[in-house]
Amino acid sequence: MVSAMATVRFLVCIMFLTSFVRSEMPHALERLMRKLDEERVSASVQEAAARGVLSRLLPSHASAFDLKIVSKTKCGGYACFIISNHDSSINKGTARVVIEGSTAVEISAGLHWYLKYWCGAHISWEKTGGVQLASVPQPGSLPPVQTGGIRVQRASPWNYYQNVVTSSYSYVWWDWERWEKEIDWMALQGVNLPLAFTGQETIWQKVFQRFNLSKSDLDGFFGGPSFLAWARMGNLHGWGGPLPHSWLQQQLLLQKKILFRMRELGMTPVLPAFSGNVPAGLKTIFPSAKITQLEYGGTSHIYNCDTFNENTPPTDDPEYISTLGAAVFDAMHAGDKDAVWLMQGWLFSSDAAFWKPPQIKALLHSVPSGRMIVLDLFAEVKPIWHRSDQFYGTPYVWCMLHNFGGNIEMYGVLDAIASGPVDARTSQNSTMVGVGMCMEGIEHNPVVYELMSEMAFRSEKVYVEEWLKSYSYRRYGKVVPKLEQAWNILHQTIYNCTDGVEDHNKDFIVDFPDLNPSFSSESLTTKGNKMINFEKLLGAERHLLMESNPAWLQQPHLWYSTSKVIQALRLFLDSGEVLTHSITYRYDLVDLTRQALAKLANQVFRNAVIAYNLNNVQETATQSQKFLGIITDLDILLASDDNFLLGTWLESAKRLAVNPRQIKQYEWNARTQVTMWFDNTKSNQSKLHDYANKYWGGLLRNYYLPRASIYFDYLLESMKENKSFPLDMWRKNWIKLSNKWQEDTDLYSVKAEGNALNISQALFQKYFKT
Repeated sequence: MVSAMATVRFLVCIMFLTSFVRSEMPHALERLMRKLDEERVSASVQEAAARGVLSRLLPSHASAFDLKIVSKTKCGGYACFIISNHDSSINKGTARVVIEGSTAVEISAGLHWYLKYWCGAHISWEKTGGVQLASVPQPGSLPPVQTGGIRVQRASPWNYYQNVVTSSYSYVWWDWERWEKEIDWMALQGVNLPLAFTGQETIWQKVFQRFNLSKSDLDGFFGGPSFLAWARMGNLHGWGGPLPHSWLQQQLLLQKKILFRMRELGMTPVLPAFSGNVPAGLKTIFPSAKITQLEYGGTSHIYNCDTFNENTPPTDDPEYISTLGAAVFDAMHAGDKDAVWLMQGWLFSSDAAFWKPPQIKALLHSVPSGRMIVLDLFAEVKPIWHRSDQFYGTPYVWCMLHNFGGNIEMYGVLDAIASGPVDARTSQNSTMVGVGMCMEGIEHNPVVYELMSEMAFRSEKVYVEEWLKSYSYRRYGKVVPKLEQAWNILHQTIYNCTDGVEDHNKDFIVDFPDLNPSFSSESLTTKGNKMINFEKLLGAERHLLMESNPAWLQQPHLWYSTSKVIQALRLFLDSGEVLTHSITYRYDLVDLTRQALAKLANQVFRNAVIAYNLNNVQETATQSQKFLGIITDLDILLASDDNFLLGTWLESAKRLAVNPRQIKQYEWNARTQVTMWFDNTKSNQSKLHDYANKYWGGLLRNYYLPRASIYFDYLLESMKENKSFPLDMWRKNWIKLSNKWQEDTDLYSVKAEGNALNISQALFQKYFKT
């Protein structure tokens, strides 16, 4: 432990000897920063809030740290935290380590930094293994930092957190107990600019009722709890609703608690602004108003508004777009003269054909300089800042998107995260003012989010290979050489995606192909007009065969060598005996085994489809049964860790209900979001089906397995009867069963069953042992 921690501390010490290169901020933002500092709660309130974070994290060490607010002057004029040794000659108390910060967030981040790099601790979401604090010494034995202490400045002012849809994919069923944990996590990660969208429907209801809109008008406007994010943006209305009165009151009270705690910690919560999305009933009351499906309109002075998120404006006329942007900002400014508009920049990526330089400039320059901040939402893969000349002078936040739909997939681009924010901040004429995490769903890939959080305080690029050694030690609480080797492999494979593809999980198990399995006859013959033999078809040839049939070009994303990842899994399994009781190890083992089996299942499904096209009934049956067997085995695996259970999601939804009717509605919302999402007709799945797919125990066995079974039954029956695959019949049958499952009220376990290590070892022997 001594040598490992000594190396870590040395790296931390030399990391901050270099000076920061900082972007020049517009005067309006500088004024805002000063105003926010003036309006922040008192030092004593913040210190108490920071002590609360410490007490909830490490109650045994509540008196072992002296936590203090200091001015930015002591921080060199910027936000920072300072870690130093306690001067026992002045105070004979029990505190051994002093952590100072410009706000309670910086104090909390400093506490986390000390626990990581001096005590070898690890902190992640509970659903990704939680904390590893066993390595923290007893209060009287905490290790000292170097003489004179260590001062760590923020690389840029803001550390933003959340996506406008995270509230639906992850937070929707949370109570205050869960929110308190999340806000603590934010503080420890140094987040100081979180989105705060909870409970806004209660406010909008009061506003719209002033215009004499009826309850039925609003029932058709607000979506159900699981779909509120898209009702807010105008993507859909009423789906999953109506919202009960009790929901509106619950969420408003919850939002007040959230905002109060965020402000106690010195955070700047970002509040929702009016985007022009209004109930259709307003047209009847105000017939002369120019209302379209999407219309323009309009404290911590920073407000989020995404006027055209995945909705194209009615015209590409720059003058119209400029007028639109000015109207949105004017509405904010009318309510708050210090308002700053924070906008997701996703529209510039998702609709690049529309948003060309004239249109982008028109929107960004419709707001006074320094009164808009853009989130470069997908900067780790498709950064906009460098192809838009630093957003044409508009301040922006370098953000990591990483996740779509809350899908469970091991994935990341660690090298881009370790260097991208530094490259952006130090680039010529940089307008970068922060870093951010804008994932659609949370509670997965803890390694990615820990590294991204650190970039808020990093002056230089991170050497990922060395950082991962430290991460492995901290996550598991001890040095395990084979796990260090495994993480090195994962760094070069799973966490090294450089193909620029949006990693929305399309594994065949969880996003089943809604396609006719038949290939073209031309692709199935050789030059001699002989049918291809399945057994002689090599892997590369099978891939080409799939590619020669356009309907099957949409294959699940695969950017790494699966054989190398299986080597990493072997190393994980070999380390099991020394980490028997480690929850973080168990989570990672289950997740890695799941990942390996999911990619194997993709290949098995392809084999079944190829065998079908070669009219090989026996091979089709063999591959079909293997695919179904993997689903069954995966369900058993996932059930061995309570972080991968459908029951947890469903029960959290039902707990918020106050009567049987709400229980049924909320459970329907919870089930529908993670499966069909939205239905179109009885015979066609919507394009959003499986968008929010999950690898959860219970969901595989009771939803994904029956779906695949029905498909393969039709497949084999059509072969035996020498008939075409009945695609429409399969769709109608499956959608009917899917709807029934969504309406069902069967109970699902919320407790793990079985030994994860034993199950993983058995599955490795079954599927990967050579």
